[in-house]
Amino acid sequence: MDGLNSSVVSEFVLLGLSGSWETKVILMITFSLLYLGTILGNLFIVFLVIADSHLHSPMYFLLANLSFNDVVLSSTTVPRMITDLLTEHKVISFQSCMTQTCFIHAFGGTEMVLLIAMAFDRYAAICKPLHYLTIMSPKTCVLLIVISWVTGVIHAMTQFSFVINLPFCGPNKIDSFCCDFTRIIQLACSDAATFEFVVTANSGILTIGTFFLLLLSYAFIFVTVWKRSSGDLSKALGTLSAHITVVVLFFTPCIFIYMWPFPTSSVDKYMFIVDFAITPALNPVIYTFRKKDIKIAMQRLNKKFHYDRFC
Repeated sequence: MDGLNSSVVSEFVLLGLSGSWETKVILMITFSLLYLGTILGNLFIVFLVIADSHLHSPMYFLLANLSFNDVVLSSTTVPRMITDLLTEHKVISFQSCMTQTCFIHAFGGTEMVLLIAMAFDRYAAICKPLHYLTIMSPKTCVLLIVISWVTGVIHAMTQFSFVINLPFCGPNKIDSFCCDFTRIIQLACSDAATFEFVVTANSGILTIGTFFLLLLSYAFIFVTVWKRSSGDLSKALGTLSAHITVVVLFFTPCIFIYMWPFPTSSVDKYMFIVDFAITPALNPVIYTFRKKDIKIAMQRLNKKFHYDRFC
């Protein structure tokens, strides 16, 4: 990476979250518990989907992939954020900063497309029930996952290509607890306004584009259910409630960060916290309490555990 960029700056300083020592300790404990919940909750869903044959369906296959992606996305930022809370000098090397940013955008982009895939699955299940298993065949499910990963990687590499060759020879302080392309570009010692616009627009278009497709899929589902049930939308709301909750939690911070016309670093910090620390921890809780199949699978697993233990 050094060969690609001849910048004088070899490291960046993350300003992180300010506050008293007591506040930082409280934040460290809070973020540690959230991260622990993210790891245990999401990996438990992955394990449950693999272990329980009753969950071997397209919907839960996509959910398991979303849970795995949440674990990786959270792991790109939260562990360092926790350790930096108790560190005076929060220094990150140029290479590590670029790597972290690429992972953030790769897995963030993957998550957006995964949410579209899950919405398409619900559309097929509700609007095309007789053809559901044909539409959501194993081949289609794998293809959707591949498209999600490829989209995320292309999104990250596109942004990386704009940033890596910029000269960095002056200020090296990033007013955040993690690296992000838009923050890094602002530190370039050349006029990078065009690059900043392109990078922000790239993330904004992906965010708004996927969000629009999600709204479109919801509209199709609601109209279909409304026609079939004489205006009763409770069934559609019950089926989609968990997915809509996750979409709102994930996309709201992204829209504020990349599309809000008056960005401020203090607000962006909290938006990042929602996306990387809070939402991944809440997703297992949301799907566990909203999905009856998950509850039944947990009961089966508990019975099997007790049976194996006493037999």
